[in-house]
Amino acid sequence: MVDAHQTFVIVGGGLAGAKAAETLRSEGFTGRVILVGDERDRPYERPPLSKGYLLGKEERDSVFVHEPGWYAQADVELHLGQPVVAIDREARSVRLGDGTVIHYDKLLLATGAEPRRLDVPGTDLAGVHHLRRLAHADRLRQVLTALGRDNGHLVIAGAGWIGLEIAAAAREYGAEVTVVEREATPLHAVLGPEVGQMFADLHAEHGVRFHFGASLTEIVGQDGMVLAARTDDGEEHPAHDVLAAIGAAPRTALAEAAGLTLADRAEGGGIAVDASLRTSDPDIFATGDVAALEHPLFGARLRVEHWANALNGGPAAARAMLGRDVTHDRVPYFFSDQYDVGLEYSGWAPPGSYDQVVVRGDAGKREFIAFWLREGRVLAGMNVNVWDVTETVQKLIQSGARPDLNALADPGAPLASLLA
Repeated sequence: MVDAHQTFVIVGGGLAGAKAAETLRSEGFTGRVILVGDERDRPYERPPLSKGYLLGKEERDSVFVHEPGWYAQADVELHLGQPVVAIDREARSVRLGDGTVIHYDKLLLATGAEPRRLDVPGTDLAGVHHLRRLAHADRLRQVLTALGRDNGHLVIAGAGWIGLEIAAAAREYGAEVTVVEREATPLHAVLGPEVGQMFADLHAEHGVRFHFGASLTEIVGQDGMVLAARTDDGEEHPAHDVLAAIGAAPRTALAEAAGLTLADRAEGGGIAVDASLRTSDPDIFATGDVAALEHPLFGARLRVEHWANALNGGPAAARAMLGRDVTHDRVPYFFSDQYDVGLEYSGWAPPGSYDQVVVRGDAGKREFIAFWLREGRVLAGMNVNVWDVTETVQKLIQSGARPDLNALADPGAPLASLLA
């Protein structure tokens, strides 16, 4: 039985928002829980959109966080297909696109991120795509099927995780793929050049063509259809479709209009939150892709755009909204699957933050763990086709240990022994 003594409003219909609603109920909150999402689909997880669902290996229903009846059973009020257009902090209310005003006692912003758009001529053509939402994945499955059937060409702008996962999926469908990337290696912003080259080799072996050191300048079309993609070094690549995979921008417009403190762009932007996910307004919290967390472990403000952050951040924010003592200090984590390579990455070590990379195992066979270190301390680790080590890798990061480098590189030395 719900009573109306308090109303908690969640803005954002993704994994973070859904898990926050679930946690409020499991922690005994009996007030109103209202979840507002601007998509018509109920909350779903995003990794399948570039992995199993995109490949046709998972059913559409498998992406949803909860069964259709769960929200009514848990007394969670869903407002779907309806954006929040304004926050009135003084009145503690939000206004929806249809004019509805909802009062809140606590507000959670889980508005996520949106794909960065290509700022070049031709982006209005029918064959230009992004991948962020379920509707995008539905459309892209049809596109990849047609490209594979007709030996069509897909040009992908960006060699980040989304770009590479879609490249792998496109090749499995049989499409021809060219990836245009301004850096010298894939995944440069995450892995640096030392490990990024492995992904270039992996995809090249599967027939993907890379064009490094270049950016798209124009998408050429005729009668509304894509014909080619041009780059700033004068090259032209045949294309039937183009995918923009050049990153995502946090959806901060609501927070900014409400006067909440935002993180600097140099820190990835987003809504600035403390370790309990509280914003500059004590009654408003933020989590998921949009939150820029003052991370206790790394001593820096981080905005993490990965599944685990939404999975764990939603419950953490819910507990903080309930007045619990919360320190959201989990090690950032993500996973990826490309062809026969599966990997898990833990930590945070962008280029410039580390001074050494240690590889444990056989990188040539793509069975290894890579560690990024600074002054001997492990900042991040990525296990590639090596399993059941993530917990230990994360403990190495959390402990601030400075393990013996020879032992760190030796597959015969138990990882757990390096924690001592």
